[in-house]
Parts: sequence; C-alpha cells; structure tokens
Amino acid sequence: MKHAQPLKFLAPGWFSVVMGLTGLALAWRGAEAVFGDTAAGVSLVLGAFAALTLLVLLALSVVRAQRYPAALAEDLRHPVRHAFVATVPVGLLLLSAWLVSLGLTDGWVTAVWTLGALAQVWVTVWVLKRWLVPTPMLPPVSAPAGLQSLIDGAQLSAPVAKPATAPPAFWPVVTPVLLIPVVGNVLAPMAGVPLGHGVWAMAQFGIGVVLWPVVLALLFVRRAAQGALPDRLLPTWFIAVAPPSVIGLVWVQSQAPVAWVAGAWGVAAFFLLLVGTLARQIVAQPFSLPFWGLSFPLAAFTSLTLHLARLSGSSGVQMLGTLMLALTSLVVCGLCLATVRGLREGSLLAPEPVAAIVPAGQ
Repeated sequence: MKHAQPLKFLAPGWFSVVMGLTGLALAWRGAEAVFGDTAAGVSLVLGAFAALTLLVLLALSVVRAQRYPAALAEDLRHPVRHAFVATVPVGLLLLSAWLVSLGLTDGWVTAVWTLGALAQVWVTVWVLKRWLVPTPMLPPVSAPAGLQSLIDGAQLSAPVAKPATAPPAFWPVVTPVLLIPVVGNVLAPMAGVPLGHGVWAMAQFGIGVVLWPVVLALLFVRRAAQGALPDRLLPTWFIAVAPPSVIGLVWVQSQAPVAWVAGAWGVAAFFLLLVGTLARQIVAQPFSLPFWGLSFPLAAFTSLTLHLARLSGSSGVQMLGTLMLALTSLVVCGLCLATVRGLREGSLLAPEPVAAIVPAGQ
C-alpha cells in the first residue's frame, strides 16, 4: 500500500542506485576490448540512465528538504542512514569517471569531479567528527511485540529511556555502510588524474587507503562484541568488496606492477567469497533499498577482473571477468525491476521496518 507522503521517505540511500548504474557502465566500458561496439553502446545507455537518475534524485531531494526538513534531519541523525549521505558525492565521482572514460575532459566534467571530491572530503570529516564529539542519534531498539509500530512517518521506533548522562550509542553506527563515506575517497583518482588534478586526487586516495583498515577492524570488533547485523542490513556486507576493487583499479590507471593489481584483486575476491556465503539469507528477505549495496561492489570487482585479464593475458581470468559481467548485469537488472515493483506497490517510499541493533545476548 502506497504511503500518502512518499517523498518524505526519499532517504539519501537512494543515490546508491546511481552508484550501481554508473559502476556497471564503467564495467561495460572495460569490456570494450572483448565485446567491441556492443560494450560501448551498453555503457553509453547505462551511463546516461545513471546521469538522468542522479539529476532526478537531486531535484526530488531538494524538494524533500524544503517540504520535510524534519525527515531529512532525522536521516542525518540516524546511526545507519546518515552514512548514506556519501552516496551523493560518490555518485558524482563515478559519473565523472565514466565521462572521462568517454574521452570527455571539458570544464563541466572537471566541475562535476571537483564538486564530488570536495563533498566527499567534507562528508568524511562530518562522519568522523561524530566519533570524536558524539552527537545524539536515534539508535533502533528492540520493542515488545505489537509495540513496533511507527510513531510517525519519520521515526523508526520508540527510543528507550536513558539517564540524562548516558553517552550516545557508538556501536549502532558501525555498519558496512561506513565504508562509503570513509573509504569512498579512493575513487578520486579515477577521474581526477586524467583531468590533471593528480596531486589532489592521490592525496584523497591516501585518506581512503589509510581509513579502510580502520573501518574494517571496527566492523569485525562490532560483530564480535554486539552480534550479527539485522537481516535487513546483511546486503551491505557486500560493500566490503568495493575498497580493494577500486584500489586495484587506481593501480591499473597508475600503471602499477601487475603484482599489485593482482594483490588487490585477490583481497577483493576473498571478501566476495566471504560475503557470498550470506547470499541465501539475503535473497530470502523482502526487497528493500539496502539490496542496492550489492550493485557497485560487484561492478567494481568485475571492472578490476577485466583489467587484470588484459594485463596478465590470462584466459582464465578473462573468462571469469566475462562471467562476472553477465552476473553483475543480471543483478543490476533485477534490482531495477524490483525497485520499480517496490515503487508501484508502495513498499519502498514508506517507513522502514524496525532494524534492531542490540548487544549480543540481550
């Protein structure tokens, strides 16, 4: 059933759709050596669709911010949704990388990249500042049966009363979604270097490379200390595949030794195998927006596999890259169809179900 105010629930996470589409466009661009003009045409269609989606989401987000400022404010305070703000600058960085892959280096392309790069740094500082100076958030909590109904369209669940001196909860913030704002800086060189901003782009790349193991360590500590993520957030574990994949792509661009590229590919492949064990649990759930967390990581790994095949001359890696391209294309196509169906049925632009993040054993 459709909600009476669907625009109210257009959270920043919707920009992950742009990430998935642009990532797949770049993957098809990388397959041009194998599939020729067909790959170039598919990439062009996907990239144009991603750009259109970005413009539509930006326009709707501005309208939403004007009509429902309280809903936006809650997104910015939410322990999980606040990190999705980074999908906006990441989408700009990926779109600029796709435009550069087409040979476009005009001033407006540089403007798109610059806006994305600066916004990504700002989001990184904004997110990490919360670790240094905790700010009140709205951690989702468990509630007795029958009491998990929403108080209003923007609030997920009734907050548990705490002493006035209780510090804001930290562990609910630590989810794989944090990899987007904190590690997303590694994307900067993909367009920044060809556009002539190599020093800044590689400096930003360094930020992401340093912070990646920090977030990764926190994720495993959070898993050990607090238990598994809610089922609704399981698809976000696939985001762990993206950082080593993008790092490998930057090394390809920088003409680093093939051994470096292969090393990055190996790390990405390991994480893909690891999180792939969750596939059965993920597909058993009703479709929701976090499912788009599968799209860009798969696309980035596919791109890296295709480039590694070209550099190494391995027919086995080439076959794997082709299979990954087909799989990723099917996944993104399925996500698009499921999104259209969810919008038609009203299950997406609606209040989210409660996703409790509580310590293990409680």
